Amino acid sequence: MPNNSNTYVAIMAGGIGSRFWPASREERPKQFLDILGVGKSLIRLTFERFLKLCPASNIFIVTNKQYAGLVKEHLPELTDNQILTEPSRNNTAPCIAYTAFKLQALNPDANLVVAPSDHVILKEDTFVETLQQGLAFTAANDALLTLGITPTRPDTGYGYIEIDPKAPGDSNQPKSVKAFREKPDRPTAQQYLDSGNYLWNAGIFVWRVSSLLKAFAENAPEIHRILGAGAPHYNTPQEQAFIDEAYPTTPSISVDYAIMEKAGNVFTIPSDFGWSDLGTWASLHAESPKDDQGNVVQGSPIQLIDTQNTLVRAPKGKRLVIGGLDDYIVVDEGDVLLIWPKSREQEIKHLVDK
Repeated sequence: MPNNSNTYVAIMAGGIGSRFWPASREERPKQFLDILGVGKSLIRLTFERFLKLCPASNIFIVTNKQYAGLVKEHLPELTDNQILTEPSRNNTAPCIAYTAFKLQALNPDANLVVAPSDHVILKEDTFVETLQQGLAFTAANDALLTLGITPTRPDTGYGYIEIDPKAPGDSNQPKSVKAFREKPDRPTAQQYLDSGNYLWNAGIFVWRVSSLLKAFAENAPEIHRILGAGAPHYNTPQEQAFIDEAYPTTPSISVDYAIMEKAGNVFTIPSDFGWSDLGTWASLHAESPKDDQGNVVQGSPIQLIDTQNTLVRAPKGKRLVIGGLDDYIVVDEGDVLLIWPKSREQEIKHLVDK
């Protein structure tokens, strides 16, 4: 069991969630919504899940400046110093480096889990056990660790992690990562599944802050230089002014491209804890309980006639009568009604741009 006092969690919560339009809007994106219809927002569910790993005082939220008020509304347990606000959207590498420098100033022995705010984890106890295993590994080794999900189907919507089949160790020990692979086409995804050497990339990381900052210095020196200059200011009243000035000048790049694909000390734990990245309405439909016609219904009173495999979400108290739909998304947000074929849901993101 890793030292709990050195265990920290950073939850990334700055995205707009445009594929969940019209529920998710720029002013209140999906991480602040009760997307699952359980009475709690995704960020609240994520926060409560991590309380099984470390105390609330060790959980930090990295978000866009415009969402600081929403974070406080959903997570009143946090102090202002636990909410890191980015003045610009520069992808995941700068936001993770900012977190690492801030935590290094708080605790040089910090051992850090970084995770998105909007994933579904069905087996929470298994998830926490997997993270504890990862934290023990990164506490003892100079390693960059990512959780890989054992694939159940040839999915083309996820990036993949290729593990080294010659790597020693038993089945649940961290494996050496050979390469990261982009989202594949269908035949390639099937090859990945058949080979048994590929995992879905869940975007959940574990690393000691010292190992992480060393990896930034070696592989993304510009980010390290720009944000490292703020060392005297982190966790002081001057931090935000420094970040407001320096952060927008960092390269906009994902942590996968910036360090994980370049570093030689990358490992993964093959995992199965009921994970979904909940990226789209169709993935919500797939992960939710359904009626005997394959429909998912959020709201009431809603009457479905001759309708199958459809997701319907409407405000409570609004009567909807829907007939003759198969494989559709119906989302009524009061001011916007979306009726869209599930098979074309990738187009929803582009609707928002229009």
